[in-house]
Amino acid sequence: MIEISNLSKMFTLHNQGSAVIPVMQGAALSVASGECVALTGASGAGKSTLMRMIYGNYLAASGRIMVGDVDVATAEPRDILALRRYTLGYVSQFLRVVPRVPTRDVVAEPLLAVGEDRETALARAEDLLRRLNIPEALWALSPTTFSGGEQQRVNIARGFAHVYPAMLLDEPTASLDAINRETVLSLIEEAKARGAAIVGIFHDEAARARVCDREIDVSAFTPRGAA
Repeated sequence: MIEISNLSKMFTLHNQGSAVIPVMQGAALSVASGECVALTGASGAGKSTLMRMIYGNYLAASGRIMVGDVDVATAEPRDILALRRYTLGYVSQFLRVVPRVPTRDVVAEPLLAVGEDRETALARAEDLLRRLNIPEALWALSPTTFSGGEQQRVNIARGFAHVYPAMLLDEPTASLDAINRETVLSLIEEAKARGAAIVGIFHDEAARARVCDREIDVSAFTPRGAA
């Protein structure tokens, strides 16, 4: 489902004489449907950079990033937007939403975007909010007013609302209490069971051991002399 080959990335420091810094070279990764692969490596090794390239936020210098039949490395912006809508979900560490939109609608939005009827989309949103222990009294409020932990759980609910064939997870259990951590791990296991291909960053070693099938140390893709 996700196939990465010979992937390279560099950053140009325009405020420092346009110096070019190579940060990744020859990266390769394959993730099958129903598999969860953890990205590991020391801070600064390139885990987040690789995730952002898969999602299309960073442009690759060379190589291929196949998600289904779309090469993210060369795809047109409209094709990347369609990929994000139907195929590739991303649970980041931060919730970014339009202010004043009710929490229930924030979570339901990915389903509405793919044509799900509103009643079904809202029912799915409510189920996820309930599982993640967001009080019903908050569902009609904007999550921009919530605590950091509540916002994180709303973000997770939104990320799991649509049944994406592929998912990117950036520290999905970070800072969660034991009950909500268990819920998130169960959601990941359910996604794997239905065939989702998942790439994740998990600093929680116990969580990584439970849901991940393999680990890829991205330090192996750091260009010599760049670390």
